[in-house]
Amino acid sequence: MLNSVELKDYMLHNPVRVRADDNVFDAIHEIMVHKVSGACVVDDNDFLIGIMSEIDCLKAVLSSVYNEAPVGLVEEYMTKEAITVSLHDNIVDVAADMLKHKHRRRPVVQDDGKLIGQVTCRQLLRAVKEFAAPYDKSEH
Repeated sequence: MLNSVELKDYMLHNPVRVRADDNVFDAIHEIMVHKVSGACVVDDNDFLIGIMSEIDCLKAVLSSVYNEAPVGLVEEYMTKEAITVSLHDNIVDVAADMLKHKHRRRPVVQDDGKLIGQVTCRQLLRAVKEFAAPYDKSEH
């Protein structure tokens, strides 16, 4: 049953990471190369300090254009109050909370805040597909 599935079974174990002191163009590069909608911002010890989304990157670029200034650093535009989840959280609860907040990803952290993974809508859909397969009688 999907209600009993833990996040650890479907999370990405090596999410895209950037540093707060990276240039926003570095973050854009990582997001584009890895074909993701955002990156986890970590410190030198891999502790999560924020999220840099595609929207955050667009804000940085537009601010640069409007102000006729350099684009700046990740720390100036990242979302600092990232909602996180833990390794053993229930996948249905995580999915419901992501929908409530309209988030496409959630970093998975240890109790001390160290980044150990990430769950995205795509991983959640993979879990649903695997559990729905025995019940789905339609042809694809």
